[in-house]
Amino acid sequence: MKILITGICGFTGSTLARAFQEFDSGIELWGADNLIRPGSERNRERLKSAGMHVFHADVRCHSDLDVAPAVDWVIDAAANPSVLAGVKGVVSSRQLLEHNLVGTINLLEYCKRTAAGLVLLSTSRVYSIAPLINLSVGVQNEAYRPQLDSYKVVGLSSEGVAENFPTKPPISLYGATKLASELLVLEYAEAFGLPAWINRCGVLAGAGQFGTPDQGIFTFWINSYLRQQPLKYIGFDGHGHQVRDCLHPSDLAALIWKQMKSPDRQVERVQNVGGGVASAMSLAQLTSWCANRFGKHTVGRDSASRPYDIPWMVLDSAMAERQWDWQPTVRVTQILEEIAQHAEAHPEWLGISGCI
Repeated sequence: MKILITGICGFTGSTLARAFQEFDSGIELWGADNLIRPGSERNRERLKSAGMHVFHADVRCHSDLDVAPAVDWVIDAAANPSVLAGVKGVVSSRQLLEHNLVGTINLLEYCKRTAAGLVLLSTSRVYSIAPLINLSVGVQNEAYRPQLDSYKVVGLSSEGVAENFPTKPPISLYGATKLASELLVLEYAEAFGLPAWINRCGVLAGAGQFGTPDQGIFTFWINSYLRQQPLKYIGFDGHGHQVRDCLHPSDLAALIWKQMKSPDRQVERVQNVGGGVASAMSLAQLTSWCANRFGKHTVGRDSASRPYDIPWMVLDSAMAERQWDWQPTVRVTQILEEIAQHAEAHPEWLGISGCI
């Protein structure tokens, strides 16, 4: 099998590549990356040393894909991952659209031309913000917990947000680019007979992830805490009770591997892929974990709200479990410890990540 991973020099892309190589040493791995993220060059050298074919390409430019070989599968892991992209920061709204939507269109045209299958890595942020903002929550053990007795929304349970949860706007410009990409992937698959899978991922986390808030809040927080860098809880009264679940990309790799091996399986093409309630954690809880691991560090507070912030997002991945006999195997405590050990071994990591 021949696989092309876009964004291969990022944390998720590089972790998937190494996992696939472990699953089958005989596969041929190709990777494309525009190398604009700080730290990407380090991953490129490691991937090339492992025998992978890595070339410079920007998915926003369709001609860059002209040099890509014909493959059996494309894993679309190239994207701007920030929910604030296009609204705040250095990325404009047009750049966001070009990265996350035009890039997927160019890959779909490539797949159409070469008859390759496509696995799109999507996001939990395709789900509607309004019902999540209005969610009644209480505080338990320094974390928000949904109060569902008097709040009924389709697709929401104590296990998290399921695939039938509303996707009505607003969902953020970032979420809109990913949802539009999902629709196009499904339409291309139907129109041109292409195998396709869409995985809506929660927060991915693990050692080697670039330590910036938008690329990985768990990695950013642990590295910053260890280095005694300024940290603060933003929004929701500045208490850090907002909750996310996390998933190690090696577990995502195991699911994608099953999907590529069964392109014609008659199941739903779109599924959530997250760590679920077992891996859910608030920033305040993460701070407590860091305090136990590294010692005391003061975290500031900023009660000002930001666009698209939500108090609680946990993905219900029951569909993926039913359809693929899949479930996460790396526990949240293992993920945090893995990040911590990497942070201790790489005191320069925040600088490499472009965070300081």
